Amino acid sequence: MNADASAGISVDVRAGIHIDLLGPAVLALLILGLVLLAVGVPLLLAGAVGLGRHGPPPPGPVSAPATGATPVTAPSHPAAVPYPVHLRGDLDEPLSRWLWLVKWLLAIPHFLVLFFLHIAFVVATFAAGIAILFTGRYPRALFDFDVGVLRWTWRVAFYTYSALGTDRYPPFGLHRTDYPADFDVEYPERLSRGLVLIKWWLLAIPHYVVLAVLAGGWLGGGTLGIAAGDGSDGATGNGMWAFGSLLGVLVLFAAIVLLFTGNYPRSLFDFVMGINRWLYRVWAYAALMRDEYPPFRLDQGAREPIEQVSVTPPAGPTGTGQP
Repeated sequence: MNADASAGISVDVRAGIHIDLLGPAVLALLILGLVLLAVGVPLLLAGAVGLGRHGPPPPGPVSAPATGATPVTAPSHPAAVPYPVHLRGDLDEPLSRWLWLVKWLLAIPHFLVLFFLHIAFVVATFAAGIAILFTGRYPRALFDFDVGVLRWTWRVAFYTYSALGTDRYPPFGLHRTDYPADFDVEYPERLSRGLVLIKWWLLAIPHYVVLAVLAGGWLGGGTLGIAAGDGSDGATGNGMWAFGSLLGVLVLFAAIVLLFTGNYPRSLFDFVMGINRWLYRVWAYAALMRDEYPPFRLDQGAREPIEQVSVTPPAGPTGTGQP
């Protein structure tokens, strides 16, 4: 500063600090993090195995119709060939006109739980991939756990902004219930050891490109998050709208129609279900659960095409059908 208090100040300051303990502290935290990781991953896998094992037995095969019952025949159209990943969502009418406005708030407890379950999902999928690489089999307990996480995710997504198909609050659990939405994957006895290295990122790229348009933000937290192995949370991605995606626009339009008319357009619901079905098939494929390549098609409707069967009336005395 000038002695006569005139304007103009010139300052040249250099400051620094040296902490001897900083280096050892960083090293100690790094070692602690590695130890916690080494302990936490086995505990996480043990928990996933436990949750997968202690569920109810999978549903048995459908029994044949009783004598004299109406026979049921599946359609022969190629689109009706069942894919081993099954997604169901029954429109649970009547629906509240306004409840969809607050479902994001009501579902927060589910989002919090699913955030941690999806972290476990990524770890379990990685461990299953190693097991498949050496044995050709997906450990059944890990398989049931991963399917359960996707099932729980789909229930919340169906309740919230992937479909808005029901006002019934989703149950907290991995296993099958009587909820209007359900998800299941047929367990594969054997899986290709070679495909496990490429199907989740290379082979699934065409589906990722299509679904980026159809489902948008769902991929960022779901399928692509699993494929990249970044541990993204697929729960919130599936529960909230993907602005800019076709699915988000369709569900938003359905919500507006519901608000003013109290009705959910059935054709629109079927289309929304088709996009979700495509998404979850690719998600299961990317999670190494099946080797069959997902079909490029929208199987619309609440049920799988194989479930949308035609009823053949019983033959009469002359061989003609009777009403």
